[in-house]
Amino acid sequence: MGTVRNILEAKGHAVYAIRPDKTVYEAIQMLVEHNVGALTVVDENDNFLGIFSERDYARRVILKGRSSKETAISEIMTEHPITVTEDTSIEDCMVKMTDKHIRHLPVVNAQQRLIGLVSIGDVVKYIIDDQKYIITSLEGYINGSRT
Repeated sequence: MGTVRNILEAKGHAVYAIRPDKTVYEAIQMLVEHNVGALTVVDENDNFLGIFSERDYARRVILKGRSSKETAISEIMTEHPITVTEDTSIEDCMVKMTDKHIRHLPVVNAQQRLIGLVSIGDVVKYIIDDQKYIITSLEGYINGSRT
């Protein structure tokens, strides 16, 4: 099975980020604008601080009766989230996501600099595509053709 590197090669390394002093309302606008479920949180030097997701919004703003326009990201973001590297296997990602009930894994390099973000959708898509390739290869083998 593949690694996070394979996913990032296919989808790219683009990551949408927000500063911790921005409001939750601004973050929600970014989520909608980019059609994503999470944003990374970085400081002014682009140091990775944490992650903000739709789940954080639902659990830490809406259910607590807070105001989206008055609450700063720093107040509700997930600090020190579980991260992976480009060499982490897809299987390990799935295990981490399942065991910890998370949907996004920030990807960091050896210096702990943010280089990507992998979602549960990315992982599932990779697994499905990988299985399709295996099935097609096996069908070709059984039928005597080479693919």
